[in-house]
Amino acid sequence: MEEPPGRNTVSVRKRHYELTFVTFRSSARAILGETELMAGGTTKTVHDIFQSMEYGPTGSSTATAQAWLEHQSGALGLFIDGKFVLPAGRQTCSVTDSSGRCVCTTVCAADEDVILSVSSGASGFKAWSALPCHVRAKTLLRLVDGLQRHGQCLSELCDLAQAPSSPSALVRLLQYYSGWAQLRDALLPDWTPRGVVAVVVSDDCSLYSLMLKALPALAMGNAVVVIPGLETATPVLLLAQLFIEAGLPAGVLNVVTGDVLSLAPRVAQNPLTSYVTYTGNKKDGEMLCRATAGMGVPVSLSISLGATCPFLIFESADIDSAVDGVIETAFKKRRECQWQLCVQESVLDSVVARLKSRMAGMKSVPLQTEGNRRLVEAAVQEAQQQGATLIQPFAPPPSGASYPPTVLCGVAPSSPCVVTPPPGPLLPLLSFRSHTEGVTLGNHSPHGLAASLWTEDLTLALEAAKSLSVGSVWVNSHSVWDPSRPLSGHKESGNCTDGGKEGLFQFLRPSSSSLSLPRSSSTSVDYSKFGTATSAAIIPQGSESSSCSCSYLQFVGGKQCKSESGSSVSVLAPGGAVLAYCPDAGRKDVRNAVEAATKVQPGWMKRSTADRAQSIFTLANALELKRRDLATSLHSQTGVSLEEADKEVELSIAQLFDWAARCDKEMGGVAPVPQSGLAISLPEALGVVGVVLPDSSPLLSMVSLMAAAVAMGNAVIMVPSPKYPLPALEFIQVLLSSNIPAGVVNILTGGRDQLTRALANHSVIKAIWYWGSAEGCQYLQHTCASPLKNLWLNCHQENDERRVWSLPHPSLMEERWRRAVQWKNVWIPTA
Repeated sequence: MEEPPGRNTVSVRKRHYELTFVTFRSSARAILGETELMAGGTTKTVHDIFQSMEYGPTGSSTATAQAWLEHQSGALGLFIDGKFVLPAGRQTCSVTDSSGRCVCTTVCAADEDVILSVSSGASGFKAWSALPCHVRAKTLLRLVDGLQRHGQCLSELCDLAQAPSSPSALVRLLQYYSGWAQLRDALLPDWTPRGVVAVVVSDDCSLYSLMLKALPALAMGNAVVVIPGLETATPVLLLAQLFIEAGLPAGVLNVVTGDVLSLAPRVAQNPLTSYVTYTGNKKDGEMLCRATAGMGVPVSLSISLGATCPFLIFESADIDSAVDGVIETAFKKRRECQWQLCVQESVLDSVVARLKSRMAGMKSVPLQTEGNRRLVEAAVQEAQQQGATLIQPFAPPPSGASYPPTVLCGVAPSSPCVVTPPPGPLLPLLSFRSHTEGVTLGNHSPHGLAASLWTEDLTLALEAAKSLSVGSVWVNSHSVWDPSRPLSGHKESGNCTDGGKEGLFQFLRPSSSSLSLPRSSSTSVDYSKFGTATSAAIIPQGSESSSCSCSYLQFVGGKQCKSESGSSVSVLAPGGAVLAYCPDAGRKDVRNAVEAATKVQPGWMKRSTADRAQSIFTLANALELKRRDLATSLHSQTGVSLEEADKEVELSIAQLFDWAARCDKEMGGVAPVPQSGLAISLPEALGVVGVVLPDSSPLLSMVSLMAAAVAMGNAVIMVPSPKYPLPALEFIQVLLSSNIPAGVVNILTGGRDQLTRALANHSVIKAIWYWGSAEGCQYLQHTCASPLKNLWLNCHQENDERRVWSLPHPSLMEERWRRAVQWKNVWIPTA
């Protein structure tokens, strides 16, 4: 994630520029008598400066940073237990500046260093979490003073490491999260910190992105082990030193450097590590998920690097301001996302003409390596072969790690430069005719990080913002961030939420719940064979027809039906006798259920919250009418007493009423931001959710999870317990007598592993909530990294599960609600 820029990113209208220019020109004439002004050492007139809109020169001194590095002898060690550690015999990595000169070296941590850092974190966690909230808040606030004193050194270190960062943005982060540290017990009383949290960032990630993870983890009382990329290692080691000076207890913050993809699994494997969060590029994130699968530690991803974001210009936009915004954001020296420009056909010629005018005189954009230059040239040649035309201020130089700003006009949405753009100053330009087509084009990318849309029509802006599948939508602006607003990566851009109150919950767990993944080393799971075993065949027994067990049907698209295979599995009574037969669903049944859910879910999500609440109320009333039948089914299937079975039905009815009441109580909000304007935060449905249910409390667990997902606008595919499927199949009669739209709830029975595999490999399913075996959890962690899914994994702990389902604790309901939504921010400037 890019950090908030230092200046207001809302483009100023050109007429405002013209008024400023006229005033400045008059003053210049009076004072200088039309003499030429100096800009960056080049003689230019005021008119030249106005036409090019160049920024002035900036200072480039690195003396303070060099002095700090010399004090460290140019060799930075690990930061463990509150001090720098420089173990002997370790390999080192060189940190180079933009000219390729080595500015310092960092240590590549070994296994014993990892063990020492996590053990130190566990000790630090005990001391840090035991402190009162106001003490933790004061410690974070004291770091603000340290940053203000040493901000110059930090800024220079970031420049040397080619990872520019603004100390003022970090100060804003500290101020915001110190407030949450102060208020944690008051506003989040039913939540506790996780313990030792590993914060991992890739080599090309920014310091701001790293601290957006580390600071909320610290504010909530966790200890943190930071595994920085090469570019952020130097500044984060300075920050660690400033933290200790601010009074942070030793061991609360540890920094281990080296190869990120090698260190992160070793930290995750340590039984003292309770959570891993990663920020960076998609490829490394996938590798991390697969490397840590089966270790029993939750892993969340924020994929901010390499995402493709649409820049939409509608015909009602202020074209001059929009083009200024394009130039400012698309051709920056360093950017973490790639942009694609989408322009409505009626203003396409006007936009192209202004782009040519604004790009004239622009300089080449530096690239990190000459290899990136070759990738850019190959992409340009391929686009030209496919019929694209170029807008460039000048021809590319024959060699060197730089390339001129380039707009590729007339490319197709399927062109490689659009789908997988190279790391360079290339901007594909696509056109669209209608507003709907523009939104569809904006949603064409597999990423869902952000979008910038430009229009003077507020109704169009809000409708388009709501329809775009991204986490942030900037209206007539771009690249606006603030830590007070929640940010969720949609689609392939992540499976967690950062920022705001909502971003704190990834570093907390409900105090009343002890459910978690069992800590262990990865077991030997054959991923190609998991879930491929066939169910035992049912053969005729030759019994009398009067003793034949009844057969049930599954529920897909609002209709009861057999499985596509036509096969069934036996359902056994507690004594071992065959109680009934139910369908043995497979991959084709999952496909049919997803198709039915996909058709109805957008309409269900767009219904008013009052309508959804009323539908769930009718479902609760229908369940009340079937209360005796469901209790009897629970009694015969699970062997519990009729009294206990009736109690479970009663709790299920209460859950439906609770979720119906909650439908219109969680609406997001509108907040002012430091920049001029407002930000609207909206909780949105995930889409289609697969739910693999536990064996314990078969009816109550199903109703609790189904209601949470459906109340927030999702459609669900429920997989009942293979051991106790009958209560879920009896519940189909309740669904048929309610007014829940057909396809919102689908119920498939069969083998848990077989259906889990089918759900995991379906690209449309956005999330999987799983209760099952450790092997199933490991399979999902390994498989659901691509395409990326939101995972909620739980291993069988029947006694604890029964207590959790029957415990009406507010934090447990809060957790289910947060699992069912993702967040979107709409930024609207007011000036």
